[in-house]
Amino acid sequence: MPHAMRRKDRRISPEEARGLFEGGEYLFMATVGQDGRPYGVPMSYVVMNNAVYIHCASDGRKLDNLAACPWVCLNVVGSTQPVYEGGFSTYYESAIIEGQARLVTNEEEKNSALLSLAQKYLPEHMGRAEKDIERSWQRTLVYAISIDCVSGKAKRKKPAVNGR
Repeated sequence: MPHAMRRKDRRISPEEARGLFEGGEYLFMATVGQDGRPYGVPMSYVVMNNAVYIHCASDGRKLDNLAACPWVCLNVVGSTQPVYEGGFSTYYESAIIEGQARLVTNEEEKNSALLSLAQKYLPEHMGRAEKDIERSWQRTLVYAISIDCVSGKAKRKKPAVNGR
């Protein structure tokens, strides 16, 4: 169960938080190992079918952690701007998704996720995507992460009042 947000005045709607994920470039995925140690890693991703899809190699610490505990926390940061307004601060927007990761074993779903990733990051090279996906198919895993809980917050510049 998620904790209550301390700065409720900075809460953004779940729809806006999800929009940050849909428009974001990269995310950070946090996992927990069998030994209870946390691990966070930046990932490329795509949102589709009401899930977040990632791809990765077929071994490594994050996969060991997912085998021990499928629950993950995903974080994305939208725009940021350091400011000085009588003190140091930052305008920002960020969102968190909590959910469970499952290995995608359906070939159509896996292919669709990989094509969507190619479209997101290198749309100008889509003519090569299918061949590259086929070449790396056996050594590439795809995980779908359920969107069980989404939240976000932002600190934005206040609109000028009366021209100030």
